Amino acid sequence: MAINPASFQCAFVFSLVLMPFMSFADGLKVGDSAPAFSADNQNGERFDLNSRKGAGWTVLFFYPKAGTPGCTKEACAFRDSIEKIRALGAEVYGISSDSIEGQKSFHTKHHLTFDLLADPDLEVINKFEAKMPVISIAKRWTFILDPDLKIRSIEKDVDPMLDAGRVAQTIRELQSTAHSS
Repeated sequence: MAINPASFQCAFVFSLVLMPFMSFADGLKVGDSAPAFSADNQNGERFDLNSRKGAGWTVLFFYPKAGTPGCTKEACAFRDSIEKIRALGAEVYGISSDSIEGQKSFHTKHHLTFDLLADPDLEVINKFEAKMPVISIAKRWTFILDPDLKIRSIEKDVDPMLDAGRVAQTIRELQSTAHSS
């Protein structure tokens, strides 16, 4: 059987261009244990996710780049809603591929009241499968973890302005469901 060169070329282009944008694995799902990780915050202090076990709910919001308009809106919305979220027994952590210095600058400039975690090597971003195809930045995804570090919510269609309010509402609903069962 002869191989059609045009078909072969088309398949080769497909594998190089389109396959990185496709997801073949099921990936992380609600109910899964969150991948363990450690990362430095904006002050260069080490954060270990396992330290949150039994300490309350944990919100991990991944964002593409500190200082960009959408990321600034999202971080400031979390800042403005942090007391409401903390009143639900939750703590918030922003994660991007920015350096510690970039996170520090962003944190200071916008008077953020929660930690930003630096992931310049994309270790955490890859563990949560939140890396954008081709480029080395995070997608705008938000994970809510329960006190046992089980994933209880994954939001992949995040509106930067509405994410913090949605997170507070989701935690409230999750807690209500857990108490009624």
